[in-house]
Amino acid sequence: MKYRKLGQTGLDVSILSFGASSLGSVFGATDDAQSIRTVHAAVDGGINLIDVSPYYGLTKAETVLGKAIRQISRDRFLLSSKAGRYGVEHFDFSARRIVESVDESLQRLQTDYLDMLFLHDIEFVPFAEVAEGAFHALEQLKRSGKIRFYGVSGLPLPVFEKALHHTALDVVLSYCHYSLNDTTLLDLLPLLEKQGVGLVNASPLSMGLLGSKHAPDWHPASAEIKAACQAANDFCERNGVSLAKLAIQFSVANERIPTTLVSTANPDNIVKNIDWLEEPLDDTLLAEVLAILAPIRHATWESGLPEYQKPLELGGAL
Repeated sequence: MKYRKLGQTGLDVSILSFGASSLGSVFGATDDAQSIRTVHAAVDGGINLIDVSPYYGLTKAETVLGKAIRQISRDRFLLSSKAGRYGVEHFDFSARRIVESVDESLQRLQTDYLDMLFLHDIEFVPFAEVAEGAFHALEQLKRSGKIRFYGVSGLPLPVFEKALHHTALDVVLSYCHYSLNDTTLLDLLPLLEKQGVGLVNASPLSMGLLGSKHAPDWHPASAEIKAACQAANDFCERNGVSLAKLAIQFSVANERIPTTLVSTANPDNIVKNIDWLEEPLDDTLLAEVLAILAPIRHATWESGLPEYQKPLELGGAL
């Protein structure tokens, strides 16, 4: 396993990290004992960052993860969780709720601190509410020792530009913007690097668009995006190669992106993902897949309120 610096946090993070959302049975039924074995396999394989949220499985993911990490020495992993989102349409970014939420997460996770806390999917709430409430709680939590570093997560890239224009952040978590079909996260890197912000990239499989036989029914992507990704999946299947493998190798290859989150509740899957990192990237296959995906390259979908949909200012010039 390789490790990279996470902004100016001083942390070294594994290039592949573990997203514990699957432990909350959000992608299908899971067995808790198997989920616990998956976490142990991830850490034994060199993964040292685990990310979760009270939203995943409506606290189930944190509860199961707590049982898993209780059996592992705390110095073997970094732990991040989130606050502010608690249901499909349940958001509360008030300062008081953020503080309470962290206390609840710590109890479920059976630990006394988080290495990182992300405000979860802030694009669904007017930015003024987040700025006037949650942002004030972050520094308070840091001073108390309950969290070491803090940041925000969301889908639209302007979320991060907006937040960083308002306040200093240690870290950000972006998903579905550095994958085979969408690399627009690169547009944000100059701003993050200028401000020394650590970056966690998530969902190299674009939430199931890549490496699956069929996109999930709930997926918010357009029919055009789904069709192009399906064509890439079909091409790889016909040729007996793994699109999921290519997608993960592609996302971790960029030295400017410290770590990429993947999620599974199957120990064999996480071991396979880790093993893929040791294999060379197939440049010919990559070129063929990128050509198939070219018609929808950088296409995304809207998430949240209109104020977060404005185009990103390239290079982060603020």
